[in-house]
Amino acid sequence: MTVTIDPDASFLDSALADLATYTDDSFDGWTREVLSDPYRASREVVANRMRQAGMEVHIDAGGNVVGRLPGRAAASGVNLKPLMTGSHTDTVRNGGRFDGIVGVLGAIEAVEALRRAGIELERDLVVVDFLGEEPNEFGISCMGSRSMAGVLTPEHLELPGTSGITLGKALERYGVDPNRALKNSWGPDSVHAYIELHIEQGPMLERAGTQIGVVTAIAGIDRLLARFTGRADHAGATPMDARQDALTCAAAAVLAVEREGCGAPVHGVATTGRIEAFPGSFNVVPQEARIYAELRSTDAAWLNGAKRRVADEIAAEAERRGVAQMVEWLTDQDPVPTTPALRDHIAAASGDLGLSWMAVPSGAGHDAAHMVHMGPMGMIFIPSVGGRSHCPEEFTDTRDIVEGVRVLAATLVRLDRTDKIAA
Repeated sequence: MTVTIDPDASFLDSALADLATYTDDSFDGWTREVLSDPYRASREVVANRMRQAGMEVHIDAGGNVVGRLPGRAAASGVNLKPLMTGSHTDTVRNGGRFDGIVGVLGAIEAVEALRRAGIELERDLVVVDFLGEEPNEFGISCMGSRSMAGVLTPEHLELPGTSGITLGKALERYGVDPNRALKNSWGPDSVHAYIELHIEQGPMLERAGTQIGVVTAIAGIDRLLARFTGRADHAGATPMDARQDALTCAAAAVLAVEREGCGAPVHGVATTGRIEAFPGSFNVVPQEARIYAELRSTDAAWLNGAKRRVADEIAAEAERRGVAQMVEWLTDQDPVPTTPALRDHIAAASGDLGLSWMAVPSGAGHDAAHMVHMGPMGMIFIPSVGGRSHCPEEFTDTRDIVEGVRVLAATLVRLDRTDKIAA
């Protein structure tokens, strides 16, 4: 069942370099945040590359760029569920030029490579550049995949942003009708399989000297906002034992979050990404403080326990210091296992191509986590140099991208020849 395909390394290099020019140059690295002008312009480039690869292209009601390569069955009037692949092209602020982007441009090159090899699929192949995978000012990630999967909600659209408008209003200004986005669902069991190619964003593959990662599960993410209210006092005249210092209470909470991550089972992590204090003067004991943190793991039981322990530690420390506290949790997603049968196909395709592979979890969130609502789901990882991601130093060698595209294309061919995929 070996499929001989030859992805074009020069195309991948030039496409990555081209897309990297669409960035907000007021920030270091590459910044192409969702709904921004650079993002809008870059997606037109993606749509044109899909057209050049022979796909029919449209923007769906959820703002996703959708390319479709018709299969032979459709030409014969036979209705088969399509195969789907893709990722995203938005970035975090001060980010890199590979995260998500490799999955979109790699999918387009997989289409080209299959065509060059004279391989026609029976099923339609759908390639998607999903709208806004990265978290944004509204506190929601994976907007386009949520819409397509039918898990975007009216409550999401009412989320306020830092600019003073809601997500729904921001989508409307961007040209996406929020009401239509809520009705964009393909429905359950609507795709034969969804496969996403992605950089690992961690060090496991590079450390092991392994070429391909077969993803076992996508981590669940629980995000925390903790607010602390103490009392403002003169920093020079107030004794240490008479203070109600909101910031020291917040600092203790940061350490509580870190302890949970350090004590987690394998693939569990905890991070505080932001801390604020008010009034923010050298000579005033802080009256208010906030921390923004998150817990991630593929183990739902650990996540639930960690949430409880962190909240209990925060409450106990605040009581000891005489500081009021309020904890809010936002579950971004539950842990999502990939489909075992798709893992087997990815592993077999890698082996057929003579590539080394290993099973790995994903600590990052992905659009694939929502595609599981539409059918079997799997992910292919390729190495990240130094395990770096979400920073300007993010890098994946072109040779690794080429091998990832080869595995993606070979897996799509295997799946096209499989009548039914076991859940």
